[in-house]
Amino acid sequence: MTTLPAITHSYLTANGVRLHVAEAGASGPPVLLLHGYPQHWYAWRHVITQIAGDHRVYALDLRGAGQSDAPRRGYDAATLAADVLAVLDALGLPAVTLAGHEWGGWLGFHLALAAPERFTGLVAVNTPHPWLPVRKLLPQMWRFWYTALLEYPLIGAWVIRRTGVLAWLLRRGRPGLPSTEVEVFADPAREPARARAGQQLHWQAVRHDIPRRMFGGYRHQQLSVPAMLLAGERDFALSPRSLTGAGRHADDLVIRVIKDAGHYLPEERPGTVAAAIREKAPDELGAAGRSHKL
Repeated sequence: MTTLPAITHSYLTANGVRLHVAEAGASGPPVLLLHGYPQHWYAWRHVITQIAGDHRVYALDLRGAGQSDAPRRGYDAATLAADVLAVLDALGLPAVTLAGHEWGGWLGFHLALAAPERFTGLVAVNTPHPWLPVRKLLPQMWRFWYTALLEYPLIGAWVIRRTGVLAWLLRRGRPGLPSTEVEVFADPAREPARARAGQQLHWQAVRHDIPRRMFGGYRHQQLSVPAMLLAGERDFALSPRSLTGAGRHADDLVIRVIKDAGHYLPEERPGTVAAAIREKAPDELGAAGRSHKL
């Protein structure tokens, strides 16, 4: 695994799973970073170097990814969210600023809705929010055709392990990506247990998240955590045409479309992502008026 100077690595058991965390920064308000698929903590390397000077940064490998364990079950949003909250407890963090890319951003919305007292701010990157109108989403659903190759039991894991779909996915989002960087992300994700985890991640979204979104399952939920959604103008998966505000469902949600940028903003535009995190992070823990007693 590629490592960077000034980043330490540790393992902890949270919600019954052994998870890997990369940490950087000596002091400052804590920031938790969640990656997308098929990536892991290393996707945040450029952002970490920009914010570690004034924040304590934690980049988590979600279950089934990177150096974390990959059990057979637990890839639905509710269980993944429980993992993250257990990690915060294990680290002794009452509240953090949360930033998530793609799947990690979608999970970020679930976390902010489930436990708003644990998050001083949310930055969701290259991911939709839960209240986008179906009329906006349906014309863009063709963009996710490739997920049909990944989501079905048995078949999906075989496709992940035996074909070049992960390399294609990474290069589709970042044209010209060097083979060495493709391998850093694709090779761990092809391991048998992690390939099954990748399939399960997509399958649980089909079973739970997509129907819930399509049938208005989020319409009675209110986002109270101050949030920002960053989207790439040229994102192959999330078209800016599908983006709208959350209206009455969010107290404070800002949407920004980054010109000439694609699907991997933490790597393409780390300065922009870092600035958004700083904008949503408090000057000191608790400045946003939230508290939580462990």
